[in-house]
Amino acid sequence: MNKRSIFLTQVIMTFIMAATMSGIMGLIFTGPSMEWLAGWPKQFIIAWPIAFAVTMVAWPASMALSGAILRSPRPGIEEA
Repeated sequence: MNKRSIFLTQVIMTFIMAATMSGIMGLIFTGPSMEWLAGWPKQFIIAWPIAFAVTMVAWPASMALSGAILRSPRPGIEEA
């Protein structure tokens, strides 16, 4: 995957995750109300840059870890 694709994927994925998680957690905290609906955009605006910054660090680490896990043979488990 080239760097442009990785960057765009991170933008889209973090947008979806920040919108979903800020909405769900706000709903759990306040319940379905106008307060929840009014607060969701602010929570999303705070959550999205944090999620994006974290993925900039977590993506390479996750890729390296998953590569190491998939490369290492585990006793008793056959490859599919």
